[in-house]
Amino acid sequence: MLKNLLCGTLLGIVVLSNCGCVAALLVGGGAGAGTVAYLRGELKSTEEASIYRVLQAAQQAMKDLKFTVTSEEKGISSAKLTSYGTDDTKVEVNLEYVSEKLTNVRIRVGVFGNESLSLLILERTKKHL
Repeated sequence: MLKNLLCGTLLGIVVLSNCGCVAALLVGGGAGAGTVAYLRGELKSTEEASIYRVLQAAQQAMKDLKFTVTSEEKGISSAKLTSYGTDDTKVEVNLEYVSEKLTNVRIRVGVFGNESLSLLILERTKKHL
């Protein structure tokens, strides 16, 4: 009985991750551990850092990855970086204030999204926190 439940659970995870619709994983390191979700072409994460620190880290990540930042919007509770790669791939990084030490991060690559590049951008951002 337990073996069937475990096999069914693993099969469900494989099916969901292969369809590209939902992939959720735990990511550790950097500023702390949190849940990362990729849904409908957008990567979402919550980081244990101020919105100002995450913005600076995202700017540095864009430099590391050779993306050109074309616009930057800063508000009281949100910030947005828009940048382009050498192949004209558009990347948007949206930040939302949650608390003094907590920031929601959303990353979208292109129109339809690119999960692997989004994860790379997030990891580079976390490296600079």
